[in-house]
Amino acid sequence: MNASILLLLPLFSALIILLGHRQLKGAAVLISVGSSIIAFLASIAFLGADDNEGTKMLLPFIDVEGFRAGIDVMSDKQSQGMMFIVTFIGMLVHIFSLGYMKDDEAKPRFFGALSLFMFSMTGIVLAGNLFMMFIFWELVGLSSYLLIGHWYQKNSAADACKKAFLTNRIGDFGFMIGILILFGLNKGDVAIDNLQDAFVQGGPLFDMQASNPGLITAAALCIFRGAVGKSAQFPLHVWLPDAMEGPTPVSALIHAATMVAAGVYMMVRMSFLVTASPLAAEIIAGIGCGTALLAALMATQQNDIKRVLAYSTLSQLGYMVMAVGAVAMAAQHGEAAHGPDPGHAAMFHLYTHAFFKAMLFLGSGAVIYACHHEQDIWKMGGLRKHMPVTFYTFAIGTAALMGVPLLSGFWSKEAVLGTAYDSGCKVLFIIGAVTAALTAFYMTRLLIVAFFGKPRTDSAHHATEAPMVMILPLAILAIFSVISGYDIMATPLQAMKPPHVEGHQTVFWASIVALLLGAGSAIYLYRGKDKDPVNIKLFANKFYFDEIYAVIVRIGQDRLAWIVTFLERIFVDGIVARLPAAIVARLGAATRMLQGGHLQGYTFLLGGGVIAVIYLVVFVLPRMGH
Repeated sequence: MNASILLLLPLFSALIILLGHRQLKGAAVLISVGSSIIAFLASIAFLGADDNEGTKMLLPFIDVEGFRAGIDVMSDKQSQGMMFIVTFIGMLVHIFSLGYMKDDEAKPRFFGALSLFMFSMTGIVLAGNLFMMFIFWELVGLSSYLLIGHWYQKNSAADACKKAFLTNRIGDFGFMIGILILFGLNKGDVAIDNLQDAFVQGGPLFDMQASNPGLITAAALCIFRGAVGKSAQFPLHVWLPDAMEGPTPVSALIHAATMVAAGVYMMVRMSFLVTASPLAAEIIAGIGCGTALLAALMATQQNDIKRVLAYSTLSQLGYMVMAVGAVAMAAQHGEAAHGPDPGHAAMFHLYTHAFFKAMLFLGSGAVIYACHHEQDIWKMGGLRKHMPVTFYTFAIGTAALMGVPLLSGFWSKEAVLGTAYDSGCKVLFIIGAVTAALTAFYMTRLLIVAFFGKPRTDSAHHATEAPMVMILPLAILAIFSVISGYDIMATPLQAMKPPHVEGHQTVFWASIVALLLGAGSAIYLYRGKDKDPVNIKLFANKFYFDEIYAVIVRIGQDRLAWIVTFLERIFVDGIVARLPAAIVARLGAATRMLQGGHLQGYTFLLGGGVIAVIYLVVFVLPRMGH
């Protein structure tokens, strides 16, 4: 029953609002917020469901001979914990939006898209088979397109939502291919629990790991390609920073525990597939590690408060993806359980990150709201005095993200670094530690420049605390940013916290040194500064990835299109279409001369024809006979 409410309530809410928002007006907002609150309460009840319920069919979808794919609901520790996070963050974003979007003329449409997004995410979390997951995967892409492009009148917002949609389609195409490979290998059965059994309990896919490892690797990497798009991993990471063009509550919803986390959640669900392919595990860990480092370097030179947090999200998602690969590598070395683990380090970091990153984005929204929609941190300053509640909550979220001891981010970061240490590849651990230092650096920079010193503009000087409806979600998330790393929260959320990594003094001291180096460097460089003393254009311009992709598109697509058009005009339009027509037209014109309409001309031709026939019969044919 709880699963039905979680899945269908946001759907009905979205349909009612999107189809009748012009008539409903203010009631549409109440319907959306009310459905989010009810969904959150249902998720709490869902936490107490039997862990061994397994997969149950909620609604039939496709049922033909030899093939069945339904709306199957999977109830286990991972889905229950993830559902709590999605509905909790979603509810707080809905409440925050009441204040942030109160003057927006298209507010009903916005809340309708929020409900559609919630429906899509709950479908991914509950999905018991890959077909159902793919359907909701695409719905998340659609709803995020609507939310990012909410202010479609702005060219930048319209371009950003199209960029997000098209970039995700590249990843989704690979995801679909991976599903079809598994569909063929497992005789049409893509139920997640059945696939897991086929890999880890001596099923047909278990034997194929030795007989045809290349095909298993291809399936794993194609499935991962879907996560690369959705979780914005290199090289499909370019859409995520531009998604900042949407309203700030959208940024919190997309960048916290929902859309971008869907890829990580899916990869943890399919961790048995990653474990089955050592090459895939190494590639996944490498891409996650590289993304974490690249994004952290980019974040050090961003001046837009939301873009700093966006690149931070990219970096932390890279951490999670690295953990997915590292856990698989450790399992292959016999240092971890084979198959999915409810205490997966990637899931634990996803879980803690959801609270403090949602809080940071909503906090940035409160700052932007108070500064009259100013987003440049160098045009702020001194906000600590004008916005004390926002400052303290933002500082708690910053400390959690940096990995300050005793806060939630410290425990999950240690879990990821410990997993990297156990993977057997020390490069992962070293780059992870460097990324942690960069995280402390750019977040301390953000906090100092925006909240300390003197106001640099009138908007910062006259900033006031945000209304209570916006402050309350910040305070709640700040509390969770502190306690979510402890058993008091981890146990109710079905033991998502991984076992403590014993004997890793190296990991602990690496975390502490990274924190002190990063934060200390930022304090030394930015304290009391009115402009950035560091100017690294390579980082500020995001390693020129957008420009490189523009050149690739211009050369690879536009030039190719020009060549194809040129060849089409020559061969298709010219030789194939126009040449035969021209020949027929010329022949017609020539034969038309024989039809002049004059009797004497016809008599002349008849006489000439008779003479030609006599000549052939009398002179030519006898010679040919000899």
